[in-house]
Amino acid sequence: MAEKLTINQIIPIAQAPTTPPGNLDVIIPAEMAVKAEDMGVKKATMDVVTMFSLAILAGAFVAMGAVFATTVGAGSISVNASDGALVFRTGLPYGIVRLLMGVVFSMALILVIVAGAELFTGNNLIVMAFASGKVTLKALLKNWGVVYAGNFVGAISTALLIFLTKQYTFGNGAVGLTALSTAESKTSLEFLQAIALGIACNALVCLAVWLCLSARSTTDRILAIIPPITAFVTAGFEHSVANMYFIPFALLVKYFGDPKFFGAIGKVPEDFPHLTMTNFLVGNLLPVTVGNIIGGTVFVGLVYWFIYRRLQ
Repeated sequence: MAEKLTINQIIPIAQAPTTPPGNLDVIIPAEMAVKAEDMGVKKATMDVVTMFSLAILAGAFVAMGAVFATTVGAGSISVNASDGALVFRTGLPYGIVRLLMGVVFSMALILVIVAGAELFTGNNLIVMAFASGKVTLKALLKNWGVVYAGNFVGAISTALLIFLTKQYTFGNGAVGLTALSTAESKTSLEFLQAIALGIACNALVCLAVWLCLSARSTTDRILAIIPPITAFVTAGFEHSVANMYFIPFALLVKYFGDPKFFGAIGKVPEDFPHLTMTNFLVGNLLPVTVGNIIGGTVFVGLVYWFIYRRLQ
């Protein structure tokens, strides 16, 4: 006697939807926190040579983002018809110029995340693995120290390379004037102000890295990076590794720049009095680094650890 077929045998169950409606293919924040800890363990236990090499790359990547942003932020230098003075103009409102600079500077973190490199500011998130007891304080500080040094080498080397290209003379000196003005502004900051600007900056940088933990593709990562990085540059916040390029490059231009360049912009080195090595290291890099650590560890890393991992 023939066996009766059920409706499920006639229409295979495999044809039915396997994913509940509304279930998006994303990694949720609780899972992102686990990934952040795992990433922190890998970074903290990496061998020193690899760590330092990748840190040099990150310093160079950030420096190239700064080169891109400086060039985009440069306007033109023209002669004022009324008095014959040289005038610097961008032709766009301040906020729009900053916005464009922020968008192009995003390339820096995109290169770090997608190409692979070790960035001190992003590595502040290793604190999540430390808070869970998966990374020792010694390993955490070792990573930060090695990576910070590598970032410095990469950024300074890039500054020297770009100086040798004489790219600062492009646009009839507008690029160099933008670099000098940017660095003069950074080295004129008050100590507490620089710390606060550093906090705000790295909160956004670490949020960009945090958002990347939800990504499943390169496109996802790029789209996650651009808004926070654009925001910090547009707002004028301070990034320690970026400043390892911005200020040394301007110092090279100030002290070793072509005299014809200064003639083209109608300035002399003395017009940038705050731009000194002491103000770079003590007045800017020190407080900004402190601020970056606070912004990345406290305002992002420890906040998300407390929310998602403290009870694990």
